Amino acid sequence: MVDCSDLFLECFPTMPAPPRIVPGRPDREWMDAFSGRHPYRCLPLTIANASGWEILCPFGFEATWNGDPGADAIKVTADAGATFVDHFVKSHFSRGALTFHAGWLFRTSPEWALRASGIPNSFKHGLAAMEGIVETDWLPYPFTMNWQFTAPGRVRFEKDEPFCFITPVAHRRLEAFRPVRRSFDADPRLAEQYANWTTARTRFNDSIAAGDPSAVKQAWQRYYFRGQHPDRQDLPEVHINKRRLKPLES
Repeated sequence: MVDCSDLFLECFPTMPAPPRIVPGRPDREWMDAFSGRHPYRCLPLTIANASGWEILCPFGFEATWNGDPGADAIKVTADAGATFVDHFVKSHFSRGALTFHAGWLFRTSPEWALRASGIPNSFKHGLAAMEGIVETDWLPYPFTMNWQFTAPGRVRFEKDEPFCFITPVAHRRLEAFRPVRRSFDADPRLAEQYANWTTARTRFNDSIAAGDPSAVKQAWQRYYFRGQHPDRQDLPEVHINKRRLKPLES
């Protein structure tokens, strides 16, 4: 077991009432809309949705871009009662880029950075989130979160809608990885497991297509969700099927 007791994410507010920070939530409206909430069966989706912290809009607003390249081509209209609008969201870099100020300066454990991105598996028509890796283990000033209009038009963010997703990454260690091409002949056990999975998967899909009552009732195979192999051997020592991040302490 890896000792993670010395890992920290320090959050220093840079304004009197900074945006709220909450652990990432696994649910998505588009996933809820499916019959039987089918997308939640995909464990990689739900784990990704919750693998970080959301920074939430302190008020609702609309932003409109007329397509021109200037910084004044984006107009932000905040909901009634919003304060310090320009301190939170504005057109700063021009050319259809919408800039958010996170309201926090972050510090991470040595050799850890923050990946600042859009919300995983969440989509906004007409606007795409930019992503950045920020060396928050030494940086003495905050970063901004930026979204790019994909075409002239209007977008809306609701109050408490996340505008930024932060995830710690051990970015200095990435370059140590060596992609290596292998043959299944070099790992007979892995080849056997893959063959077993392929056979089980094909048989199950064929049964579904044929309308087999037991397969239809089962609806989906749960090997990955349960951390199992089809032959029930060589199970992983650690398997995560639910992410539980700590909330920001006051």
